[in-house]
Order: sequence, then structure tokens, then C-alpha cells
Amino acid sequence: MAAISIDDLGAALAAAHPELAAVRAVAGEDDVYLVGGAVRDLLLGRERADVDLVVVGDAAALAGRLGAEPREHERFATAKAQLDGHEVDLATARTENYPRPGALPEVEPAASIEADLARRDFTINALAVPLRGEPALIDPYGGQADLEAGLLRVLHERSFVDDPTRALRAARYAARFGFRLEEGTEALLRAADLDTVSADRRRAELLRLAAEPQAIRALSLAAEWGLVEPAPGGLELAAKTAELISTHPWDLAEDRARMILAMALQPVGREVAMVEASPRSPSAAVELARRFHPPELVSARVRGADWLDDYVEEWTNVKLEIDGEDLIAAGVPQGPAIGRGLQEALRRKLDGEVAGREEELEVALAAARQESA
Repeated sequence: MAAISIDDLGAALAAAHPELAAVRAVAGEDDVYLVGGAVRDLLLGRERADVDLVVVGDAAALAGRLGAEPREHERFATAKAQLDGHEVDLATARTENYPRPGALPEVEPAASIEADLARRDFTINALAVPLRGEPALIDPYGGQADLEAGLLRVLHERSFVDDPTRALRAARYAARFGFRLEEGTEALLRAADLDTVSADRRRAELLRLAAEPQAIRALSLAAEWGLVEPAPGGLELAAKTAELISTHPWDLAEDRARMILAMALQPVGREVAMVEASPRSPSAAVELARRFHPPELVSARVRGADWLDDYVEEWTNVKLEIDGEDLIAAGVPQGPAIGRGLQEALRRKLDGEVAGREEELEVALAAARQESA
């Protein structure tokens, strides 16, 4: 999609978010605004799945009039509603005060949309469009000009002091849009102290960063700006991880963002055993690999354990045609002997030594009937 002009704002808004017609229909005298990233992406001509609305009034009451059962968050005066299959976030206009650096803000209702926009992170997100009347861009901090110039600019000098996670957000936006830091903003960002923020909040923001399509670029910027310290070779390994888990057979690997982040920031752990191993047989490879979790398998693979390709694509799919009921029917009593027999049959099937149900059963019965060591 191409960037739009202010003259085309109304038509673009209607085309991008037809679900907002329902909001206009029940808004009454409430002043409701599309805000933040939804406006930014509208101006950039980018598709955006989520919608953020600010109500100068009672957001929960508006959500109720929309026929939704709002999930309210008292601390931040927000609610959620479903409109034609779209989730819409509604928030009461508010001001924020940070009692100390890195703390969660104390919030109070705001009397105007301009007061609400003053709490935003960057000028490109301090944008609003009213849903009542003719669509017009509310842009008190020059966000449109910064969008056109490709700049990330904070609204005030204490922005990164109040909330240092904004520095990580800057890396995310810079990578996503190809933007650069405004000179003064860069100086402020490099002084940001992420240690004033809880570990949980830092990790949550890093996971959002690692979930970006341009995650490696974002992590590289965060490292360049002194916000994170990658493990030795971590960025290169993270790039290999992103590529690996987008291809078969590794595309079923769970939790992409966590794996990319772990590869970038954490040194090698116990999975080094798989990197250093040269399994002598498929069964030996399976015995080793099954001791590890999927993220550790990915880590070992990108570090050079190529044999794991066969493990993931072939050996994990090898199944016996027999089960414990077959051994019990043949006279093996319930207990450890059942597992011993099935394990031996699977080992030999993996190694190509048996094929078919009859051979599996013969091997399993022989192993089950052996005396325990």
C-alpha cells in the first residue's frame, strides 16, 4: 500500500477500518479518536490488524453500547470489544505520571485528546483522527513530518527516564520502518537505563522485538545502541535460527521469538552435547536427542549438529506396529519387561534391523523375556 495524503484521510480510514462505523453509530456525544499506531500505519499506507481508540469519557460504557462484554483493566482505564471479527482496544483518555524512573505510571483521566497524546512514546505515535465529524489529523508534535522524514523522535527529554523500554521499542520501529533516530533522541536513548525496569517488563519488550519480521536488524540496533549485550556470535546464530525455523522440517518449531532471542543473548548451554556428538546409529541419535527440549534442538542445529535434520524429519516419525497389549497377549506380564521389549524393538527398527509386525514382535518378546540385569 502507498502512503496517503491528508486529503485522502477520510476515504482511507473508511476503507481500512469499516468496523469503526459501528463505533460512530453509538458514540453519541462522546469524543472518540483513532490513535497511535493505527493512524501512523494508515498514513504510511500499511495494513494494521489492531485498532486503538481513545474516548474522552468512559471507554467501558462505550464498549458496552457496542454490545460487547468489555474486559476492563481498572489501572489503565481500558476495555476490549469485538467488532465484525476485529478486536478493538478502547481506552479512556488519560494522563500519566511516573513516580520514579522505570516505574509503571500513575494514571488520571484527561480532559482532551491532546493531553492523552502527550504521554506517547514517539511523535509518529502521537497522532489521532476523530471519528465524529470530518476526519482530520491531530498532530501536536509534528509526527506526520517525522513520518515523511523517516525519523524517530521522543516527545520530551525524560521519555527514556520515565520508561526505558521505549528504547527497545525504538529499535523495533527503526527496524520495521527503516527509520533512523533523530539526533537529540539518539543521545537520550544511549543514556537509557533499562535496569530501572523489572526483568519481566524488559523480557516482554525484547520478545516483542524478537517477534518482528526484521528481528535480527532490531536486535543489531539494540546491541549497537548499548541496550543489550549479545552472546559471542549471538546475532549471527539468531539470524541462522530465524532462517532455520522458517523452513521444513524445522518450521514446526514452537515459539519463534523466544528461540531467536535466546540464540542472540544466551551462551551455549547443555545442548553442546549434541553439537559435539557423532551418533553411531539412528537409535543412538534418538536416545540422545530425546533428552532435550525443542529450543535446545534448534540451538544445537544452528551450531552445527546437522544430524538433527534426520532426527526431526525421519527418526522421530518411526513408530512400532506393535504395542504393550500385543506383548501381554503373548504372555508377558505387566511391568518393566513390556517397556524393555518395546524399546529394543524400536531401537532395532530405527537401525534397519527389523521390518514388519512379526519381526517387531519377535524381537520385543525376546527382550521382554530376558532376565533384568
